Amino acid sequence: MSVTDVDRRDDLLAAARDRDATVAFLQMGDPPLSLELTRLADLGVGDITLVGVNLGPLAPAHSWLRRIAGHWFRERAGLRPTLNVATRLVSLLGDLDATLTDCKPISGTEPGLTSTAWEGVTGHRRQVLVCRGPRCTARGGDETMRTLILALMEAGVGDNDVLVTHTGCQFPCNQAPVVSVQPDDVWYGDVDPAAARAIVTGHLVGGSPIESHRLPR
Repeated sequence: MSVTDVDRRDDLLAAARDRDATVAFLQMGDPPLSLELTRLADLGVGDITLVGVNLGPLAPAHSWLRRIAGHWFRERAGLRPTLNVATRLVSLLGDLDATLTDCKPISGTEPGLTSTAWEGVTGHRRQVLVCRGPRCTARGGDETMRTLILALMEAGVGDNDVLVTHTGCQFPCNQAPVVSVQPDDVWYGDVDPAAARAIVTGHLVGGSPIESHRLPR
């Protein structure tokens, strides 16, 4: 369901192999759910059960799994498998099997991928770009992202104030994990959780960039 789960790909693949299952991602990972559903359907698989996995604290709501599956079901040309979705997310891989006892079918009447609430660009004043390239991820970019978002939530700052976005490589890899704040054109390096909290308090809430982790431009 989330970028954290992409980082845990090896664990997910191991759990899938034990259950004759496959792994797909809603965001930031390959294969995406829609392509994996198409692959399985083209192979003639007639019955598919989807279990949403969220191994981190920050994931889309469970409803997005049904939205994406419902969209695929409506758009599918040709034979469609029976799709069932577990009614709750799994946060511990050991709970995977228990979720299979309570599933609901996909009918194609699920809410779509658009909404009037998502029509316009948010009114955010700043956009925080958190690098999730290979080196930044290996050096703790996932914890950087989690800490930033949780600290913003604790401060009462939402998407209409600060929009936080995962990115690929931002290039000053030696300074990983890297975070940049736009349109301020302020770049930070070695952003561990403590630095992330300081950036939220000092820069994103207080309005003044912190100098301890700021990179020269």
